[in-house]
Amino acid sequence: MKGLKAKVTKALQVGSRVKIADNSGAKEIEIIAVKGYRGVKSRIPKCGVGDVVLGAVKVGNPDMKHTIVPCVIIRQRKEYRRKNGVRIKFEDNAAIVMKDLKKGEPKGTVIKGPVAREVIERFPLITRISSMVV
Repeated sequence: MKGLKAKVTKALQVGSRVKIADNSGAKEIEIIAVKGYRGVKSRIPKCGVGDVVLGAVKVGNPDMKHTIVPCVIIRQRKEYRRKNGVRIKFEDNAAIVMKDLKKGEPKGTVIKGPVAREVIERFPLITRISSMVV
């Protein structure tokens, strides 16, 4: 996993519900943990675009419901700044379910909606299934 080139504002936190933007079978997850988060004791972990989270599936296929899946945040409503000075924000908060985090392999075969460029830099295999990169 590579570092990000943008200073992403951490907009989502543990307990947030996020829409799933791929065809993996899950429709909505609740963030239960942020992978690699290091913070002060008793502080709620936060995450943003390009971060890996663990989510509990709340809405989706019966075989996917109530399971814990690794996900990557691909969109967030809160704006963040790129190195060239452009500020980016999306219409909704969205994530995709990952099959293998070590390889960066997504579980679904198609992503609905745009994907942030920061995610593509960190997980190149997502490029194959994304329809639009912003």
